[in-house]
Amino acid sequence: MKDTRTLWWDPEHQSIRYIEQTLLPQRYEIRECRSIGQLAAAIRRLGIRGAPALGVAGAFGIALAASRCRERTPERFRASIVRSAGLLRATRPTAVNLGWGIDRVLNAMQGAEGVAEARQRALAEAERVFAEDTACCHAIGEHGALLLPDPCTVLTHCNAGALACSSWGTALGVIRSAREAKKHVKVVACETRPLLQGARLTAWELAQDGIPVTVITDSMAADCMRAGAIDAVIVGADRITGEAVFNKIGTYMVAVAARFHAIPFYVAAPLSTFELTGKPCIIEERGRDEVARIGNRTFVPEGVPVKNPAFDATPLDLVSAIITERGVVRPPYPMKDLMLLKTQ
Repeated sequence: MKDTRTLWWDPEHQSIRYIEQTLLPQRYEIRECRSIGQLAAAIRRLGIRGAPALGVAGAFGIALAASRCRERTPERFRASIVRSAGLLRATRPTAVNLGWGIDRVLNAMQGAEGVAEARQRALAEAERVFAEDTACCHAIGEHGALLLPDPCTVLTHCNAGALACSSWGTALGVIRSAREAKKHVKVVACETRPLLQGARLTAWELAQDGIPVTVITDSMAADCMRAGAIDAVIVGADRITGEAVFNKIGTYMVAVAARFHAIPFYVAAPLSTFELTGKPCIIEERGRDEVARIGNRTFVPEGVPVKNPAFDATPLDLVSAIITERGVVRPPYPMKDLMLLKTQ
């Protein structure tokens, strides 16, 4: 998976192509989005997922909307693109990168002289977002690799690999970079219920690269730490505020266990994932069947309610360091310093 593209623009067909993540590991399939409706559906069902990947998808989504829009006047063209942007924003309310990618391209289109120039600007900016994401992940990997001892076993939760970006990955990018630096790194991947992104996606990615990985159930993480089998924890993030890291549900539990066992807990994320404006974070609540059913079998009795928040909040005082493309940020995490880092 190293530098294999997972989400990209197809110039021949003026469309977005991506690896359909819901089919892995049983089937590897490249799919195509030729409309905003198709892209929104892919994001909602998690065919495209992961904070950096959503930023790229949002950027390419606006380029797609611009290429497909048939409005001739700048005013109507702009109104159509803004409607498409609203549809995309509504698909995943927690991940900040989606809106960031959308806004990057919308802002780049401002001041265009006519529809043709607006289309050109949209695609050019989206391609920049794509290229920056790949470079960003490699930079995160290089900074993070320095934190890992040699040899070491790293525990990760959910999937923050190439599939969650355009390539390479954030948390898994650190592991890939450490391996390229000849460090002996093994990985323990939490299965990550209810949708098993750790078992299905993280294990698949690492197996493709020949990186040793063992899958455990989520409830085993603390016991593995108690047994001395874990040297560090590295996770990604969907949103980082001045108070907490919002990541896949179960991350908070892992962070608490890591603190109790004096194991470093690292977050690997691009600066685009930081949301430091003070806006409230909406935790996405997903459907009942994701918890109640596995495959064709139902495991929760009919009529019994379930809770299915997609993310939880890990307080920053449980985070040993945040690994960004500009370097490693350590506690304390003063808001003014984080704002400066993001705007530099």
